[in-house]
Amino acid sequence: MDVLRPPLINIDGRMYRRNIIKEEHYQEEDDFSCTGPLDNEELAADDVCDTHFIEQTDRGYRCAIDVPSVLYKYIIGKKGETRRRIESDTKTSISIPKPGLEGQIVITGSHKVAVSSAVTRIEVLVENFRRKQPFTHFLSFPLNDPKIQEGFLRFKEEVLQNSSQDHGVEESIFQNPAKLHLTIGTLSLLNDAEVKQACERLHECQTFIRDITEGNPLPLEVSGIEYMNDDPAMVDVLYAKVNVKDRSDKLQVIADRLVEHFVSSGLMVREWDRVKLHGTVMNTLFRKDSTVEDTSVPGRQNVGEREAFDARNILKKFDSYYFGEFKLNSVQLSQRYSADCTGYYSSAGGISFS
Repeated sequence: MDVLRPPLINIDGRMYRRNIIKEEHYQEEDDFSCTGPLDNEELAADDVCDTHFIEQTDRGYRCAIDVPSVLYKYIIGKKGETRRRIESDTKTSISIPKPGLEGQIVITGSHKVAVSSAVTRIEVLVENFRRKQPFTHFLSFPLNDPKIQEGFLRFKEEVLQNSSQDHGVEESIFQNPAKLHLTIGTLSLLNDAEVKQACERLHECQTFIRDITEGNPLPLEVSGIEYMNDDPAMVDVLYAKVNVKDRSDKLQVIADRLVEHFVSSGLMVREWDRVKLHGTVMNTLFRKDSTVEDTSVPGRQNVGEREAFDARNILKKFDSYYFGEFKLNSVQLSQRYSADCTGYYSSAGGISFS
């Protein structure tokens, strides 16, 4: 990292510098602390935060901020060290709900600028640790149309008949046909309020999506396969290619604009300049191995023990494989590690093209 050009963090439209800190790693879940400078020590020293309402009371000033309960431990720190340090540095008092209870963190102090400084310090700390949380939801285009599922099952059967002797190729690494999809972007939504906010942001996208599709479902063709990495003999993800039947870029434009909207709202972190639209058909993360099992996700292998497969024969024989055509009519806010009555991911919200 260039110390003269520290990374920037966007919090509610305000940009802050994230200075280098010494990160500590802890064994226990409730053992967290931040003993070095939380970030820039001059943060909000002469600038009153305008992203939260700071009210004047009989005893000074007060501000309440919403923080998901799963992040409380990072503000409290190891044996309360982080909270005490912020309180000492800013001459404020910080009240945090009990672990597991959703509520507001309340900061009080004698001076408005002191409360503002504490609020900003907490927000930057929360943003740092939020980025380390695993994603809970993702925006998806469902590909589980019956015709595509049928084509996928034929593909699976033919691959197993022709390539089961190739290294790493076996049934468990194939996608569940009911969960075929295109991932647009991932989100870490840490409480019900954030899920509701994401649903609201998604519904804001309906106007531009219907402008692009002219209020009609989008005819798609799923045809051909491709792999993610550079070596076809050591592949972790094999995916089906998806195109609009008229070869327009409408699907790509919709995906990119969805990501742009969610990134601008702070609910998503941009990973690529453009969304790489791919329908996963084989993934070594699905591999079942009774000797190396991630207990948090039954049947899924530990990432550290991920075993690639040899896809050279599959790519040669099925390079232009035709899975089928269908009309895409929705984008979903899907919940990770879930299923609805159809077998697809449970939806927290969605919008239609027509």
